Amino acid sequence: MSKSKAPQFSVREFFQRFPDDEACLQHIMDVRFGMKHVCRACGKEATFHRMSERRAFACAACGDHVYPTAGTVFEDTRTPLQLWFYAIYLFVTTRHGVSGKELQRQLGVTYKTAWRMGMKIRELIAANDDFSMLQGHVEMDEAYVGGRRPGKRGRGAEGKTIVMAMKERGGRIRAEVIPNVRQITLRGVVLRNVQTGSAVSTDELMSYGLLTGDGYAHGRVTHSKKEWSQYDYRTRETYSTNHVESFWKLFKASVRSTHIHVSSKYMDRYLAEFTFRSNHREKMNAMFDLIVSRV
Repeated sequence: MSKSKAPQFSVREFFQRFPDDEACLQHIMDVRFGMKHVCRACGKEATFHRMSERRAFACAACGDHVYPTAGTVFEDTRTPLQLWFYAIYLFVTTRHGVSGKELQRQLGVTYKTAWRMGMKIRELIAANDDFSMLQGHVEMDEAYVGGRRPGKRGRGAEGKTIVMAMKERGGRIRAEVIPNVRQITLRGVVLRNVQTGSAVSTDELMSYGLLTGDGYAHGRVTHSKKEWSQYDYRTRETYSTNHVESFWKLFKASVRSTHIHVSSKYMDRYLAEFTFRSNHREKMNAMFDLIVSRV
């Protein structure tokens, strides 16, 4: 009988690393400043010692205080640091994300507090995105999320948020909210995010029509004719949008099953959360540490 694979970042491991607020504060100090660094007050490289009655550390040379949570989402919070850390843990270890109701249940806080914490964590995640240009072979597709009607183009998209995703084959994914699917809009998104010279796969939407002239090796698949992939013997590229469509399928399932509804106002934060988790899914520990380091 084969053994099941152990989780990358188990609950047991989390509580071993962060058994209390003190451990969390120490971690914030370590990732933001380090226990030994040049003091801003005296200019000496000194060791910093924990102060017992404040969320602060004191310079061993001059006594100047450093507050690790100052200027972070934790600065004025009344919520224990361990609960913040556990909320971040839930965000990085769940496949479909965490709703405000689930945070409320897991953390034992009010729904208002849980919702605010969730949004703050999504802001941290968005700030951790890799903004370097996508390259290689990039699949792209737009989708319609939210509302009550099926996700169609045109009139069927009424009440929905239009979103666009670009997926490197075997690599990163990026997604953003767009105002429409006009050529000027989609072309601008591609030029901002995809390295010129890359191969790009799209469906038959006419708005993608100028990409070849912009220096991309552009191939289309005609879904209306039941065409899901196309091989170009000249470029030796297989064009399809299967990978990016799988991303949209998972994202829409998350919205329906976990969050029930996401408004257009906050859609960009949920997209950032989902793409960040997708891009780092093989390294949960690193994902957690990266978010905490940017508080």
